[in-house]
Amino acid sequence: MFQIGSNTFDRAVFLAPMEAVTERPFRRQCRKFGADMVYTEFVSAEALIRNAAKSHDKIFLAEDEHPVGIQIYGNREEALVEATQLSERMGPDLIDINFGCPVKKVACKGQGAGSGLLRYPDLLVDLTRAVVQATSLPVTVKTRLGWDDRSIIIVDLARRLEDLGVAALTLHARTRCQMFKGNADWDWIAKVKEAVSIPVIGNGDVTAPEDVLRMFDHTGCDAVMIGRGAIGNPWIFTRAQALLSGRPDPGPPQFEDRARLYLDLLAENIEMKGERRAVLEMRKHVSGYLRGMPNISWLRGRLMQETDQAGVEGAVRDYLERLADPKFAGLREHMSVS
Repeated sequence: MFQIGSNTFDRAVFLAPMEAVTERPFRRQCRKFGADMVYTEFVSAEALIRNAAKSHDKIFLAEDEHPVGIQIYGNREEALVEATQLSERMGPDLIDINFGCPVKKVACKGQGAGSGLLRYPDLLVDLTRAVVQATSLPVTVKTRLGWDDRSIIIVDLARRLEDLGVAALTLHARTRCQMFKGNADWDWIAKVKEAVSIPVIGNGDVTAPEDVLRMFDHTGCDAVMIGRGAIGNPWIFTRAQALLSGRPDPGPPQFEDRARLYLDLLAENIEMKGERRAVLEMRKHVSGYLRGMPNISWLRGRLMQETDQAGVEGAVRDYLERLADPKFAGLREHMSVS
């Protein structure tokens, strides 16, 4: 058991913050499927304090997604402090600072933010201290091993962050220069867990329910965070929770249920963004929701052409009718393939 603020967890499974993925509708769906905590997309501190509408939309929280953390990033103390205070007004359970994003426009612009600050650990620590002092909420940090394999600083950095009062540390077990390539080195998660007493959340290469168990066993971490493995696959949390409780993996939902979940997610995105934008942006979830279905290339092709809600719903309805065709007899028994 471990605690972050007023929330208590035991071998928890969290949804990672992901740009253009962990929007409010998807966070809510993952919570319903058993994610113990979810995080917003990462939000630029500079954009928040400029009152950018899109950034403020990112930190708007629904009542049923708690516990939820708002993740911010930046490299200027004043901006991070003000963004922390703005975020606190939204009522999250914690503030998370992103020191792990590896993309060039974040990490390499000027002095850098996200994982770029791993080149400047003293500044990283100073920025964290300012955020901790600016809020009564728990402050957590998500980061990587170091800038590259010649500058892995995570164990010392974790100790320094603990000394500042950081409530928990999430470690994506790759360097910035690895981006998302190669294998995450889980041994470093275990080393950090041994080095600090605050909760350590493991992240990296968790793409299947059984990976959650393997990470717990390999690292001794307090929680496992699932990132890309959850895209189009929110039921990974239900499946992982079953394994953690000693029950059999129930597998993914039947296709009809997956289709309903996809359409439900689309409807909520339309309400939030408008029809055309939501339909186009939901395409990123198509492959995950439909993986393993018979003759699915036909439906995938249709969905990639549709530009409104009626068209998407019609494509799904047509696909279900095709499944009822006698030539598909015998295939429906495979509709639980992941």
